[in-house]
Amino acid sequence: SLLQETYSVISGQELMMELLSDTIIVLASQVVFFMVGWIFFVKMLFKDYELHHSLVQLIFCINFTLSLTMFELIIFEIVDFLDIGSRYFHWYFAIYSMLFMVIVLTPFYIIYFILSSSHLVSVGMRKPLTLIIWCAYFYLFWKLGDPFPILSPKHGVLSIEQGISRVGVIGVTIMALLSGFGAVNYPYSSMTMFMRSVTVMDVQTIERKLLQTMEMITAKKKKIVLAEREQREKARGRGEEGGTWWGKMRSVAPSAVTENIPLLKADVQALEELSRHLFLEAHDLQNVRERIDWSRTCQGKYFNILGHFFTIYCVWKIFISTINIVFDRVGKVDPITKTFDILVNWFGFNIDVAMWSQQFSFIVVGIIVF
Repeated sequence: SLLQETYSVISGQELMMELLSDTIIVLASQVVFFMVGWIFFVKMLFKDYELHHSLVQLIFCINFTLSLTMFELIIFEIVDFLDIGSRYFHWYFAIYSMLFMVIVLTPFYIIYFILSSSHLVSVGMRKPLTLIIWCAYFYLFWKLGDPFPILSPKHGVLSIEQGISRVGVIGVTIMALLSGFGAVNYPYSSMTMFMRSVTVMDVQTIERKLLQTMEMITAKKKKIVLAEREQREKARGRGEEGGTWWGKMRSVAPSAVTENIPLLKADVQALEELSRHLFLEAHDLQNVRERIDWSRTCQGKYFNILGHFFTIYCVWKIFISTINIVFDRVGKVDPITKTFDILVNWFGFNIDVAMWSQQFSFIVVGIIVF
């Protein structure tokens, strides 16, 4: 019995050491994922903007890290890396953390940020109103899963299945919407036939108009400053000469400069609005010019060909889906799987068609979405 107790203690210590070493590996990878997400957020997503809310960047990096952690654990499961117990522990921890971020924290902060950006909500009412709106959202989110066939005595209210099923259905719906948007937006943004003709002269003309408008704004603001300073000097002079006959005559006489100040401010406001529109138009034309220059590169030509391919693919999917709905048919094989099967049989490759065709279908959907 003493040997058994000693062996159980040693085994427990070995399991703890193995769990600790596996945890260090996972944490190190999460630090790398967090840094990559931070750099991606700063250099790619917000490279042309100034971020005033660091919590937004932190929430994004945490979600990014947890997503890559789950993907990493799937790869570890396939290649049988790390201990199976530690893999399950980190898998459950990552899923619960992701559900908390997706269902609780991220929607709560989005609601709070929207209310904070609104001038109709006072500062003292932001947090209570955010909590009320979030409770209403969570109620609708939970009631959304009532028709799902997920209710089971084995699954409690706070089980993973309850949250994953609802997030999965909403996620698949959003992926379908993004696929539809990508199928329409991708050809429009990458194919040369949808690019309008913009010359360097067009960009220079808008930039010249913008510079002229800014010069007019500067000149009128200078006039306003001079007029206000002259008005203050006259008011000071009236105070000093208020008791004299000349001071009374100057106080009665109208001031042409004072009457022009409201008109000058109105002109400045109109010119600033015009400058904003000219700036947006110049920025849009410059982006079109960059897209035209990019379309002449090898990458642009490749994406142009890819845009034609996905246009034909999406039109075929719409056509065949309509035929299946009208004639009550069930589509068994998608075009990617059919094409892959034909190529494999033609070249005589000995590979798993079902598995690889599914992976290619996922890749195609990802390309359409992104």
